[in-house]
Amino acid sequence: MTRIALIILGFSAVFSSADQLLATTSVDSTAADMAFEEIAPSDRHRKESRLVTTLFEHSHYRKAKVDDALSAAILDRYIEALDAGKVYFLASDIKRFNKYRRTLDDSVRKGAIEPVFDIFSVYRERSAERLQHALALLETEPDFTIDEDYQFDREDADWAGSTEELDEIWRKRVKNEMLSLVLTEKTWEEAADVLQKRYNRVLKRTNQLNSDEVFETFMNAYADTLDPHSNYFSPRNSEEYRIQMSLSYDGIGASLRLTDDYVEVLEIIPGGAAAVDGELEPKDRITGVAQGEEPIQDVIGWRLDDVVQLIRGPSGTTVRLQVLPAGAPPGGDTKILALTRDKVKLEAQAAQKDTIKVPLEDSEATIGVINVPSFYQDYQARAAGDRDYTSTTSDVRRLVKELVDEEKIDGLVIDLRGNGGGHLSEATALTGLFIEDGPVVQLKDFRERIEVLEDPVPSVVYDGPLAVLVDRYSASASEIFAAAIQDYHRGLVIGQTTFGKGSVQNLYDLNRYARSKTEGLGQLTLTIGKYYRVTGGSTQHKGVVPDIAMPSAVDTEEVGESTRPTALPWDQIRPTIFEADEAMSYPVSKLTALHDERSAEDPDFNYLLDNISNYQNERARTTISLNIEKRKAQRESARMARLETENARRKAHGLEPLETPEELDEVEPLDAVLTETARIVLDMARDAGTFTASNKTAAADTR
Repeated sequence: MTRIALIILGFSAVFSSADQLLATTSVDSTAADMAFEEIAPSDRHRKESRLVTTLFEHSHYRKAKVDDALSAAILDRYIEALDAGKVYFLASDIKRFNKYRRTLDDSVRKGAIEPVFDIFSVYRERSAERLQHALALLETEPDFTIDEDYQFDREDADWAGSTEELDEIWRKRVKNEMLSLVLTEKTWEEAADVLQKRYNRVLKRTNQLNSDEVFETFMNAYADTLDPHSNYFSPRNSEEYRIQMSLSYDGIGASLRLTDDYVEVLEIIPGGAAAVDGELEPKDRITGVAQGEEPIQDVIGWRLDDVVQLIRGPSGTTVRLQVLPAGAPPGGDTKILALTRDKVKLEAQAAQKDTIKVPLEDSEATIGVINVPSFYQDYQARAAGDRDYTSTTSDVRRLVKELVDEEKIDGLVIDLRGNGGGHLSEATALTGLFIEDGPVVQLKDFRERIEVLEDPVPSVVYDGPLAVLVDRYSASASEIFAAAIQDYHRGLVIGQTTFGKGSVQNLYDLNRYARSKTEGLGQLTLTIGKYYRVTGGSTQHKGVVPDIAMPSAVDTEEVGESTRPTALPWDQIRPTIFEADEAMSYPVSKLTALHDERSAEDPDFNYLLDNISNYQNERARTTISLNIEKRKAQRESARMARLETENARRKAHGLEPLETPEELDEVEPLDAVLTETARIVLDMARDAGTFTASNKTAAADTR
């Protein structure tokens, strides 16, 4: 799902921003003018540029020609990778770079990539100028009583036309970072010291860059012009990728990237400490790290792999993270998470079962729930001939039988929320547990060849009412399973439109194409195909649209394949021959009406809607006040809004209200979406005639 997925000891370091290049852990640098060491492309870079261009044109699914049109896109994406916030380059710099707009295609084809380093040298000079200006601003305490705002979201802003305009942008940026620290009860002197070290780290790094880092940044900008899932790995990062794929690493289990000086969470890896804890979420930003009970160390502006080095450590030890929640503006309230490092183990990713009791007038129904965090498989055991190897399908088969035989469930929910995919073979096999037989998914490669993957499981393990619960983070293999269940009318898909990742990647070791096996070239992941439903429609871009939608705080305008400008488009091919079970079709409009009527009166569901509304209002802001009293008032207002929402829920349940916002930390988290999904499954059972209250009471009497 992510660009440039280099996972280091439980973390996926995404090198998509030049900010990553300009940060380090050293704090001894000064703000003196720096004479940069010249960096230039090596012969290896030239060779890799030519080789990658050939692979792009011959093996990528788009069959894109690297020409003048693509050249312009490469330039724009490279500039964006260097300065997404538009806080370093001037409009005059961008105008100068336009001379490369129609020639970068020739540069990458010939390996003459000097323009790449020319653009970067300007970026490095501008970044040094900005940081020296920022350091100079720290000499004077800002006036936090002035009523002014800082525009932190500059995605749609124009490039600054002058140095003076950039100076003003940076004055407000530094003031905001200072105010954020002052609001954590630091004195001005303490806050200035933190920022001085932060800016000096970046300054020192500007003179420590090497050509490999510059080349990797450019190559990934180049790859991104074709699609978001094609990536280049340098020789060094190729080895780190190999370590990740072995699953033999310690960490907290989160994939990270650097965005505008912040280390941002991309995904939570199933089976890791973060997934078990459940508090860290995608788009959260890590602003500080501490070992055990040591003081929190500020990591804003650090190099990404240096932050990873701080977070990883021996299994069983504790790391504390200071986190700025997703959607919160710079300077918003942070939270502290204490996580115990551990190996991300296959068995920790395993599917888990649970039950939800749905109360009725004179009895209760039991709905089974199986949470599937990923489509996993012990490939080594399978390759060794072990017939009992661990897999998603074998675990779910066992759990379903236990729920049916022991819990006498009246319906089943397969929870795929947050499931980013995994083994394709497990997606087809898991589908086979719930359909009689037939095709599950179609694959089309860049040569237009189509392969149909059939249900490999000869028997159905469960034929009762079934719902598949998904969200925006359900992707790839999750979408294949959900789409098949929907297309066969085997059950209902409930939740949020899924991610829309319907493409297939292949890993190319560039050393295979080198004349000398000692050159040590990097690797390339290349999109070579797409998935299609049995109906012929692709899951790419559109995702799987649920039969019954559920509210979510995840914004589909910000998360998902459709938000990526270079994503492959949706299309369709011929449907394959399959037979949907019309007898299992459920009346979606009727079930939706029952859901709407019930949820409108549900305090927990309304609590969820109120929280989502508060979150969306906070996320919609693009500016933040630099007046200390207004900032304090904004923080207090947000905290009191959360308290009011919780107390409204408690009142509806007849519970005592909370007195202070601090008590919110002790409230057990609710899953109103899962609870309501269980109720919908009960509605399905009633409609199908497989459940009646009298039957349930009789069954209870015989247990």
